[in-house]
Amino acid sequence: MRKADRLFEIIQILRRSKKPVTADAMAAELETSKRSVYRDIAALLAQRVPIRGEAGIGYVLDKGLDMPPLMLTTDEIEAAVLGAQWVINRGDPQLSKAARDLLAKIEASIPERLRPYIDDPAHRVVPAYDRVKDVIDLSVVRGAINGARKMKLNYRDVEGRATQRVIWPILLGYYETTRIICAWCETRKDFRSFRSDRIVAADVLDERYPERPALLRVKWRKAMEADWKRRKAEMEKAQATKAKACD
Repeated sequence: MRKADRLFEIIQILRRSKKPVTADAMAAELETSKRSVYRDIAALLAQRVPIRGEAGIGYVLDKGLDMPPLMLTTDEIEAAVLGAQWVINRGDPQLSKAARDLLAKIEASIPERLRPYIDDPAHRVVPAYDRVKDVIDLSVVRGAINGARKMKLNYRDVEGRATQRVIWPILLGYYETTRIICAWCETRKDFRSFRSDRIVAADVLDERYPERPALLRVKWRKAMEADWKRRKAEMEKAQATKAKACD
């Protein structure tokens, strides 16, 4: 790797990290020596790049670095194209349009020699021909999540039974052919998931729910992790019982 590329990569490593990064960690990622990292850091400091470092802790990049945000590598372009393809095929109409607009902006911002990575990429996302259709506009759901507003749902479960729920939507999950709304359900007093294709009607209420969406997402992740551990323990217990019976 050329020194200029390595300097750029060091900045990218520090940019994406929320914690101090050690020279050892950077050397391992860049497949170079720790001594080379020290020299590169010194070169960046000489160019007045705002890097702070402390022995034994690592380096951080302070705010204020004036660097073009779209100096993309070919791998980064391919990652962006692949992600955009997935959203175009599996996102709701508004997100699909946004993904196409994103690709157009990236194409307009990169050198001519890199545009084939967008126009004719070496990878494709398989179209979701069997994707179920939603009755509701998922952009409305995203707006409710961002605004921390409650929603009233008319919902049908897997057996077709109709229920009405007031939920606190916190997350939209996009699967291969379906989408789900993760939310706190006021009826069940617990976290629940609702398939968007089973929602008959939905209204965003004026009332805001009492907790921040980000905090609720933390609680939801902990609840999902606890549920997964419980089910795993039950499965292992059942397998152990079955093995004992076979003996």
